[in-house]
Amino acid sequence: MAVYQATTSAPVNIACIKYWGKRDTKLILPTNSSLSVTLDQDHLRSTTTSRADPSFEKDRLWLNGEEEEIKDGGRLATCIKEMKSLRKELEEKSPNEPKLSSYPVHISSRNNFPTAAGLASSAAGFAALISSLAALYQLPTSPSDLSRISRQGSGSACRSLFGGYVAWEMGSKADGSDSLAVEVAPQSHWPDMHALICVVSDDKKGTSSTSGMQRTVETSPLLQHRIKEVVPARMEVIKKAILARDFDAFARVTMQDSNQFHAVALDTDPPIFYMNDVSRAIIALITEYNRVAVENTGHVKAAYTYDAGPNAVIYTLKENVKEIVELIVKYFPQADAFKDPFGLFGGHGVGVGAVPHGFNPAVAKPFPLHSVKGLIHTRVGDGPRVLDVSEALLGQDGFPTA
Repeated sequence: MAVYQATTSAPVNIACIKYWGKRDTKLILPTNSSLSVTLDQDHLRSTTTSRADPSFEKDRLWLNGEEEEIKDGGRLATCIKEMKSLRKELEEKSPNEPKLSSYPVHISSRNNFPTAAGLASSAAGFAALISSLAALYQLPTSPSDLSRISRQGSGSACRSLFGGYVAWEMGSKADGSDSLAVEVAPQSHWPDMHALICVVSDDKKGTSSTSGMQRTVETSPLLQHRIKEVVPARMEVIKKAILARDFDAFARVTMQDSNQFHAVALDTDPPIFYMNDVSRAIIALITEYNRVAVENTGHVKAAYTYDAGPNAVIYTLKENVKEIVELIVKYFPQADAFKDPFGLFGGHGVGVGAVPHGFNPAVAKPFPLHSVKGLIHTRVGDGPRVLDVSEALLGQDGFPTA
């Protein structure tokens, strides 16, 4: 009997212009547009295998080996139902196609990074789910159209359906049909964009994004100003910066928007604190690093950004990564050797770190071991990939492999 199965991977994306607030919580329609950089799946990814089989009793999903309940009317159920509907349309147009839309599905998904740690795990996860079902059902649907469905699983998941530099246009229609992701520029347009992720905490967040953003919508006057005045202008600035490969403009607007997002969290009643002392020290280091860079070259070299958590993502161009790693390690000693995927340090390792000439070391105090639990060096990457059967996460019996 034929096996109907597909395995795909999908990337993490980290927003430069932040999504924070919904105008429709069921359809996940945002209060503002947003823009992100897709990160390389060679370093951070969700992988998902989907199989349709008439012998399965019901739809089931496993995340990192643990079964997750698919609640009626919940986000998982909504995404699976919408994808089955697209498959049914295909079957009605082509009567000879197998009726996969009527079969239950088994889905197994794995992240190669901590779930719910502020690394956009839900974005990669729902993008991988949608991509896997699209491959299973052999849908001719465009990534933008699929993004309308992935958005209903996790808002930022819509941006993980593209590689490169991606905008989620908020749209204005009540049904959400114009709230979708579009590619601003592919990975190949500006491939030298790199990212250093400082993992400050891999614990689950105290205030989830879902509950936090709705509290902000209900209580923050600053959010209303952000939605109406600030974000529309910043979206235009950052799109132009990306198309012109203007790192100075990209960096400034990225840092400004991170700062304002956390100001809006603080303006929420009661206030939400996602950053901690380590997060703020990294801001101080990057601010001083940029001051020295402007003094010496006339240009900034790095941009920090923080999502709803304490982990820092530092965007920079390829030639500056080594210097930034040395700076971070100087203040945040590492228990484990820096994984050096691009061979920046040869076989020698980072050592004890260093500060650039002219840097004021007093801007932050050195922190103890484990304050930054790890460093992940990655770069701008491609969109979802269809993987070989050898990478499947379901065994011959249709259940997760060990």
